[in-house]
Parts: sequence; structure tokens; C-alpha cells
Amino acid sequence: MRPTEGYFPSFYDVSKDKLYISVDLNTPEFLYVNTLSAGVGSNDLGLDRGKLGGIKVVQFKKYGQKLMLIQPNQEYRAISDNPDEVTSVKEAFASSILWGFPIIAHTGNHYLIELNDFLLQDSQGIAQRLSRANQGQFKVDKSRSALYLPNILNFPKNSEYEVIQTYTGQATGNWVRSVVPSPDAITVQTHHSFIELPDDNYQPRIYDPRSGFYATSYQDYATPVASSLVKRFVTRHRLQKKNPELAKSEAINPIIYYLDRGAPEPIRSALIDGAKWWNQAFEAAGFINAFQIKLLPEGAHPWDIRYNMIQWVHRSTRGWSYGSSIVDPRTGEIIKGQVSLGSLRVRQDFLIAQGLLNQYEEGIEPLMTLAVSRLRQLAAHEVGHTLGLVHNYAASSNNRASVMDYPHPLVKLDGHGEIDLSEAYDVNIGEWDIAAIKYGYTQYAEHIDTKAALSTLLEETYKKGLSFISDRDARAPDGAHPFAHLWDEGAGAANELSRMMIVREKVLSNLSEKSLPLGTPYSSLEEVLVPMYLFHRYQIEATSKVVGGLNYSYSVKEDRQLKTAMIAPDAQWKALDALIQTVQPKALMLSKPLLAKIPPKAQGYYRSRESFGSKMGPVFDYYTAVETASEMSLSFLLHPHRANRLVMYHDLDARQPGLAQVIHRLLNSTWYAPHSNAEVRAIQRIVERRILDKLMLLNVHEGSQIDVESISYAIILELLDYCKGRKTAVFEDIAHYKSMAALITLWLENPEEVKAPKTLKAPDGSPIGHDAGFLQYCSFNY
Repeated sequence: MRPTEGYFPSFYDVSKDKLYISVDLNTPEFLYVNTLSAGVGSNDLGLDRGKLGGIKVVQFKKYGQKLMLIQPNQEYRAISDNPDEVTSVKEAFASSILWGFPIIAHTGNHYLIELNDFLLQDSQGIAQRLSRANQGQFKVDKSRSALYLPNILNFPKNSEYEVIQTYTGQATGNWVRSVVPSPDAITVQTHHSFIELPDDNYQPRIYDPRSGFYATSYQDYATPVASSLVKRFVTRHRLQKKNPELAKSEAINPIIYYLDRGAPEPIRSALIDGAKWWNQAFEAAGFINAFQIKLLPEGAHPWDIRYNMIQWVHRSTRGWSYGSSIVDPRTGEIIKGQVSLGSLRVRQDFLIAQGLLNQYEEGIEPLMTLAVSRLRQLAAHEVGHTLGLVHNYAASSNNRASVMDYPHPLVKLDGHGEIDLSEAYDVNIGEWDIAAIKYGYTQYAEHIDTKAALSTLLEETYKKGLSFISDRDARAPDGAHPFAHLWDEGAGAANELSRMMIVREKVLSNLSEKSLPLGTPYSSLEEVLVPMYLFHRYQIEATSKVVGGLNYSYSVKEDRQLKTAMIAPDAQWKALDALIQTVQPKALMLSKPLLAKIPPKAQGYYRSRESFGSKMGPVFDYYTAVETASEMSLSFLLHPHRANRLVMYHDLDARQPGLAQVIHRLLNSTWYAPHSNAEVRAIQRIVERRILDKLMLLNVHEGSQIDVESISYAIILELLDYCKGRKTAVFEDIAHYKSMAALITLWLENPEEVKAPKTLKAPDGSPIGHDAGFLQYCSFNY
């Protein structure tokens, strides 16, 4: 057998194709981590190269003639000097035996076990994920699976094992079919790691919901009755000063991240530059050159736990990037940062630049400038996750105070009315990022009360007017926070939407074949059009949250932060008017010269998820684009939960906009607005039908409050009377009003027979220079 020394010494039997390891029963608890080292490539499935699976604290124990790999219960503990108290809690909650290994041989406390079956199990839950995604029923085919010897490695602090796994079954979904050469046989590579846990010299830092960090938590049953059982600590790297008494000191062991050598230029330099921004924050936290970025040295291996990695990942479609970490669940200490960046995001940025600049004929350098600027920010963002930081979606309201926000490119018009991208993306770490790193990593001198110092730090941070709101309050379509948005820009959502609509009008008026490289079919102009036509999509969402919104913070007892406050009525009316402008014909129309330049797809080219859908066969469907854009505005504005809040807030304060007032203001600018030419009227009819659909939904939605049901019902009756009373000589309008009246009548009599017309799915938008998918958004996984 061929031996390999390392954390767990291993032996490979070439003749039997068996892998064995030697286990010392004196080995303390360690981490078991599984990862996809070669993924499926479909962003929708989320089974990407470098994706971390579960991270478990485990230990080998001998029972009879087997070694059991046991996962102790880390959720319920007793941190006590009383061993009986510790034992009572340990015995109260179940542990998990992950695998049983027959003992092959032993010498003293050293036992030889075989790993093959353990490694070939479906550790990532791939079969279950494929089934849940309706991609087919698959299972591991061991006859087409094997050890992957090049990645069976041993290092001083970790042992690494890898297998090639083939999942066989019948593919039933397009996500698999689009990326796998033979869809009934999906071959991936699964990696397993046994990792030494850190020593006990790490000092956990208490978690505060205002800090901007992720939390590690457990329940301590040795806690006094008057205190909370749940203990929460921030997740962070271990970073200690050489001289804690100095205001600034070098670190004993600086945090070093290594970039995948597979990243090409100029992307490589952009990623290094952006990730390096974090050193500014660590300098502010009292360290000297404590955060560094280097290219992975030749001969070094990404699987070595001693290397924090930034990997360059390829997929078939745009997908979210990941900032993942291997964390000690006992303390929250980050052992290794693992960043996975999607390679297609730079191409999406390049596509956006094509549409904005409309100057492909003048060379690609201006286009690459935008794309590379975004990549710098992206690198900083994802590395931030692996430092322990969560998203801060309120940062855009504080003048781009954090790279942990999702930034929309700031597109302006210069003094000559031309597109200006000089400030598209920020070029430094943000003020919030510095404050967050100071909370998580500042090392105070021994004579300073750390808890009091951290509390003072947070108070000073918020006194500056900085805001912090994260995912749960920003992502949902019924969101209420006026500043918690993804991909927005500016301190005032309504003002920015109005400004953005002016920029969008200029962009669309410029759009032409100049945005295409030589040799590209004119039909590809549609893909450039999509992000330009929907340029305002995220600012729509941001603005909608102001209507029926509520300002609030993650305040704790005795701090001076805002608890809750309704939005000023004037601000809500301004936001409503800005939203109404997005469904006006002027905002939805495309010029006839532009439409004339978009033919059906050229031979060999096809529509994709980045294209508008079409109800017109091969022809570009202008009206579906209109329907898609108007649906975005109306679905946010008339969300049932927003309607409920409008009713409640108006009841509590009559100055607040009420639901009936909001809907009537919308109708006055759409259904009841003056008519114009045939094209304008056609767009109005599309919008009118979408509004009616939303009103019907408000009435029957299970989440609608009783007054919402009544108000929407009454307004639908108003529309019925309006349709019956309309007099017009235009046949299309006569047909429209008769059709709407008949639809409402049918709905009143047999509502179950009325189905809203299916709106074609909007082309992928989020992320902008990020990666999109089944919304496994960029995150901190552990």
C-alpha cells in the first residue's frame, strides 16, 4: 500500500482501489466538511464548483468492532465547571452517528478503516436537490464512480479526500439538459475534508444585532435563570496584535487571502485590488498591514486549510457568487475563508456597458473599464462575507457607505447631456465597513472594558447617521423599510427613480447597432436592449417600499436609535407619483427606428433567459416588453401586504395615504387618463388590464385584510360602471371596454373561473455584475 503522511495518515491499495486511514482514538474533535470540487454548472441548481456543504464537529469513537464517526450536539451545551451538569445536558439531547467503519486492523490506539463507501455517499444531497427542482430522479451509480487520486491529499492540519460521482436517472428538466452532455448521467466531484480544530486560545466576541456581523449561537443550559439561554458570538478570523498596548500594531498572524491562479488578466488585477480595500478597515481597527492579498503560490494547493481562497468559477449562466467560510461552530472563529466568483458576471457588466455607452466601434476599453470597476467592488463584497460581515442594504442611502450593499452603477448625464460613467462604482471601502471591522476585530488593551468600548463604538457609529439593514428586511417584495434595497442608488428612492428615468430615456434614444461588435447579428441587439429597457427595475422596487412603509432599526434596549416611524405622507405621495410615471406610455414606448433594427433571431442564434419572452413567434414582442415592465411596478405597488399597511396606517393617522386614495390616484393616471394615438392607447390598454388583475388579486388573496377586500371590491365595481359607460369610436377601445366589463361580470358571478393572464417571466436581472439563479444569493455559508 502507498502511504501518505498528514493529519490522518492514509494508505492507498492500488490493487484493490481502496483508501484507508489510520485513526488515533486520542484525536480530539475535528471538523468534517464536504464540498463540490467539480459542479454541475447550472446556476439554478446551485451545485457549483467550490460550494460548501455541511460543516460538522465530529469525533471517532470505538464501539465493538467499528469506529463510529459521531457528531456531538453543539446546539445544546452546558458551559460549566460542574462535570455532572455538563453530562446531564449532553445526555438530554441526541447526537448523530454519521457513519460506521468496520475496523480492518489496529495497533494500540491506532485503527485502520476503509473510506470508500463513506466518500461515495451523496453527501451533498444532490439527488434530493435534483428531485426538488423537478430535474428528475437520480441516484449514485457506484459502477461509474471512483476515488479521484489527484485530490486525495494530506496536510499538517487537514486531510483531503475526493471522489468522482456519477448520478444516473432520467432527466426531466431543462436545467440539467442545458449543461450536461448526457443528461441521464451527471458526473461531479465531491470533496471531503477532515480538519483540525483550533486551540482554545481564541476569545469569542459577543454578538450585537447592530454590528453588521453574522452570529454563531448555541443554548447554554448552565446559564442562570434570569439570563438568556442563547449565547451569540460574531463570526470572525482570529487576529491578535503583537503589542496590544499600542494603538497600532502588526498582527501576530495577518489574515492573508490567495487568489486562484486561473483568473485571467485584467480580471486578476481587479480582484486583487478590490479585495485589498479591506486593509483600510483593519488599519482603522488598529492593525498594520494585517490584511493581505496574494496570488496563490505555485505548488500550493487550494485545499490546504492554511490558505484563505478566492476562486474563479465558471457556469453556463450568470449566478450568485459566494462568500463562504469554514467556521468553528463552538466559538465562531473563521478557520478558512472561501470566496467563489462567477466568471460570467464580468460579461454581464460588459453587456450593460455596451448598452450604456453605445460605442463599440470606438474600441472596448471604455466598456472594460466599467466591467473591471464592478469586479473590484465584487471582490471586496464577497471577501467581506468571509470576514464575517452580512449585507448592509441601507448603505446606498448613506452615500455608498458599504461594499456589503448591492451597488447599481451610478449613471449620470454630463454637462452636454451625454452618458457619464466616471463614478459608476466606488473605489474604496465604505465608512460602514470600517465601523463594522472595528467592532469585530479591534483588540483593546487589558485595562479597557471591551464590552463598554464596543457599545460606545456602536453609539458613535449611529450618531454619524449611518444605517444598517440586512437581508430579511430588504429582499421580500412586500418590504416596508424605506432605505433597505438591493441594486438601488441615492438617499431618496423617489428622487433617484425620477432621475434614473431621465437617464434611461437618453440611453434608449442612443441605443443602436453601434452597441454591437462587428460580425454580430442585428438580432442580438435585443439582449443589449433588455437591461437598458429594464434599467430602472430595482429602483422601482426601492420606491415602492416608501408607500405604506415603516422606518425602523435594529435597536436594543437603552440605545438612542430610532425604534419605528411611519413615513411622512408627502414622501409617500412623491414615491407613488414616481411609480405611476413608470407605467405611462412615454416610459414604456420604444422608438420605431430601434424596433426596426431588431429582426427575428439569426440562424444559429436563439432566445435565452436573458431575452424578453414573445407571444409573436419569432418576432421581437414589443408589447410583452411593455407588459413585463409595467407588471414590475404594479406588482410591487399593489402587493396585498402593502395594501394592508396602507389601510392600517391610514386608520392610525388620517394624514397617511389610504389604500383607496392610492388606487384612485393610480386610476386617474391610467384608466381615466386622456386617450392619444393608437400606439399610446395600445400600451394604456395593457396597463389597464394589469391593474384590474391586481385589484382582483387584492380581493381574493388569502393574505388580504378585510378592508382591503372591501376597498378593492368597491373599486372593481367602479371600473365596471366606467367600462359600461364609455363612448368611443375606436373599435379596439370598444372591444377592450366590453371585454373588461364581461370579465368583471364573470368574476363577480364565478370568481373561480377567472384566471389572470400569465405574464411571461422577466429576463434575469439580479445580479448586476453578480450572479443570478434560484436565488441562493451571495452569502456566508457554514
